[in-house]
Amino acid sequence: MESSEYDNIARLEAAHWWYAGMREIARAVVRGLDWDPSPLILDAGCGVGGGLEWLAAFGATVGIDLHPRALHYASQKSDRAVQASIQALPFPAETFHLVTSFEVLYHLAVTDDLAALQEFARVLRPGGWLLVRVPAHDWLRGAHDRQVHTRHRYGRDELQQKIQAAGLQIKRITGVGLTLLPFAVLKRVTEKETATHSDVTLPPFLLNQLLKLMLTIEGLWLRGLNLPLGLSLLALARKAEFRSQKSETRS
Repeated sequence: MESSEYDNIARLEAAHWWYAGMREIARAVVRGLDWDPSPLILDAGCGVGGGLEWLAAFGATVGIDLHPRALHYASQKSDRAVQASIQALPFPAETFHLVTSFEVLYHLAVTDDLAALQEFARVLRPGGWLLVRVPAHDWLRGAHDRQVHTRHRYGRDELQQKIQAAGLQIKRITGVGLTLLPFAVLKRVTEKETATHSDVTLPPFLLNQLLKLMLTIEGLWLRGLNLPLGLSLLALARKAEFRSQKSETRS
């Protein structure tokens, strides 16, 4: 990702409709997890640190990111943000109760997304959770993808197969951003093939509130049901719990 994009996100993340809407959708999923009352949480690819802020309401948080500009901002929000690749996490096995990774696996710097998913599985405790979000539909590639160095946009089956190949059990995969998909398609088909620019711009107040409301309504639906399509895919998976030999003998 261009360094300037981190400056852009740091400036707009709190108010921008996309980040606000996705934050509330992810927060609702985390709130519903069955887990340890004092969890340790890793935000893998924490960017400028917005996720570290809201995840802190659920447990102790640690963030990693490869880009020094991202860490410049993340370290202002957490004293536990370190430089590392999601393909080689600097933590012992079975450390975290939850690993989150939002819009990271798709990036050009991630040369092996399966290796990254295997790292997530490695550092999860038995029974631990993975919550990952990636951009969907490779045919939606556009100017913003070129700006943020998109390597790949994912299909549902592909994401499910890779998470399972990493040794994790899929609990749900849903589209997110379905209500905004028609606008994204229109934008992509009308922009120049060689254009490169960021979609992270703050629209006028009323439009920003309307777009945020659309995602909020979608979030209410997602509390109980999945969506077949969306601008992104949100996947929840779990690491198997290992029963002790003693408990197996009793049963």
